[in-house]
Amino acid sequence: MNGGLLLLAELNCTTCHAVPKSWEERLKAKAGPDLSAVGSRLDPDTLWLMIRSPQSRKKGTQMPGLFAGAEGDDEKVEALVEYLSSLKQDLPKVPAGDVERGKALYHTVGCVACHEPAKDVRPPKVAADAEVDKPGNASVPIALADAYDFTALSHFLKNPLAVRPSGRMPDMRLSDQEASDIAAYLHVGRVAEKAAAREALKIPKQGVEKGRKIFQQMNCIACHKTSSVVPALAGSGIPAKVGTAKHLKDLSIDKGCLAEKQPSGTPRFDLNDLEKRALKLALTMVQKADASKLSAQETVDWQMTRLNCYACHDRDGKGGPEDPRAQYFGVNDSTAESLGQLGNLPPNLDKVGRKLTRGWFEKILWGKDGGVRPYMDTHMPSFGREQTEMMIAWLNEADALEKPFEIDVSGLAKHHRAEAGRQLLGAKGLACVSCHGLKDRKSLGPPVIRLTHTAERLQPEYFKELLLNPQVTQPGTVMPPMFVGRKKADQEIESIWTYLREVEGQPLPEGLMSSADFELKPDEEKRVIVFRSFIEGAGTHAIGVGFPGGLNAAFDAKASRWTVIWKGRFLDAMSNWQDRSMPPIKPLGTDLKVMPAATGERVFGGYTLGKDGVPTFRYREDGQQVEDTLRPVQGGFEHVISKNGKQTKEILSW
Repeated sequence: MNGGLLLLAELNCTTCHAVPKSWEERLKAKAGPDLSAVGSRLDPDTLWLMIRSPQSRKKGTQMPGLFAGAEGDDEKVEALVEYLSSLKQDLPKVPAGDVERGKALYHTVGCVACHEPAKDVRPPKVAADAEVDKPGNASVPIALADAYDFTALSHFLKNPLAVRPSGRMPDMRLSDQEASDIAAYLHVGRVAEKAAAREALKIPKQGVEKGRKIFQQMNCIACHKTSSVVPALAGSGIPAKVGTAKHLKDLSIDKGCLAEKQPSGTPRFDLNDLEKRALKLALTMVQKADASKLSAQETVDWQMTRLNCYACHDRDGKGGPEDPRAQYFGVNDSTAESLGQLGNLPPNLDKVGRKLTRGWFEKILWGKDGGVRPYMDTHMPSFGREQTEMMIAWLNEADALEKPFEIDVSGLAKHHRAEAGRQLLGAKGLACVSCHGLKDRKSLGPPVIRLTHTAERLQPEYFKELLLNPQVTQPGTVMPPMFVGRKKADQEIESIWTYLREVEGQPLPEGLMSSADFELKPDEEKRVIVFRSFIEGAGTHAIGVGFPGGLNAAFDAKASRWTVIWKGRFLDAMSNWQDRSMPPIKPLGTDLKVMPAATGERVFGGYTLGKDGVPTFRYREDGQQVEDTLRPVQGGFEHVISKNGKQTKEILSW
């Protein structure tokens, strides 16, 4: 029954046949390919073959045959070809493609989840002397490789949703180069399509305008958009004639498209007996009863089936790549092999509705930067916002707990200290860094998901659910139950959440951190660095100034004087973060020179930064206002002192 309903929707029956109101959402048709610039992608012979006999050109296509050989059909097809060939748009140049790279990409980024693997490609996990299993499930044929030239195919692979907005061919998030490489591979052995029958018929020119009218009369516009590039030719403002055929409730299940011998003028789908029986059952149900309201879980399952999410993901025991296809899913980090299916295959989607935040769902489904498994070769595709936005609400409802886990993320409790969470994550705490990396640091062991975006990515209630009982929350995970028997587990989890929420401004946990993380480097930052701290030789009121080029100085704000200058590296600020007693920082460079003590009494008045970032210190000495600046020059520092409007300069060389 569900298979028949799926066919009613996916074959776009409801673009021509009106549907009972209760069934409208379930049987909502999908958008067909956008034909606005089809003349730039397909040559006239390919268009002829696709229109004249779609099933002969591409086995399994969902496009019906509308021309079954009736008188005048060849002329109509030719007119449509001329019209569609006129719809053009210049395609920008693309990078040259590399066949071998394209071959590797095709078999690793996820294409083989739906399409046939090549016979001469051996999955890396299959022994050299073992036979490679062939997929048991049907593969989607790749007909576009013969139809499109290299440039058009590269553009399509880079952004298929621009041409096919239904998302049935999703955006694999390829770079320009990757798209060109795969296009080059798919073009190996390509033979440009030729319509021999068209050439033999020698049909006279029919004219673009005639084709435009036929496009309207045949109701092609019910499925296909054509108006975005050449509105005048596309018939701007002409409505699609949805519902002009018989209402679904008035159809006979043994006539029309489903008849044993179809009458002339009816759309011809390439349906087998099983598909016809399923359609008849579904049609009978639609005619006899209103649609029952689907639960959120049933709605999720329906949409995942329509978009074929189950080709890669499993949810509630359904779906996931079959073994002959799964063997092509791999990793680019050999240490991740130890994770098995958990690290090699796309994740299970159980509980995902209460797992991810809306913002992260948006990144994954139609946005950018949602990937958290850089060790996986497979790309998570985008299906487009229109196809997936409602999925978020359905998943939220389907996976919600009656009583969610309670977690305080206010940051107001005494134990809500990022430092406590940092220590728990570290090598001397719960050792989470053994598996999880953070920021730009890899984990100490096999890589799993980095924790950098945890607070942005996960709902806090799920975070607590996972940490308290990882095996139940995520069956098959290698994550141990770290919090079993810990009396303050609730508080510790909240401390970890606090740290992860504030992670951008926090030091790394022990095990991932090195002293180099805290070194202040003016040359790398290409700017003057002014840093207040305890500095050896400058006291507890010190202000360090590091200049690009390797000259540095320290100013004592208490004594209002420069105390030490040196060359080379600037300062290591690690003790500011790590040691609560904050011992004085030692200058890292060489050639350290101690400056002479001040002779008069001075009172510090602050400092200002020039446009170049160089600080000028202000103080009063013996009742007079002084401005004191060091600036790098050839051979050392230029020391400039302005006192009551009079300026003195000296060069400090050492």
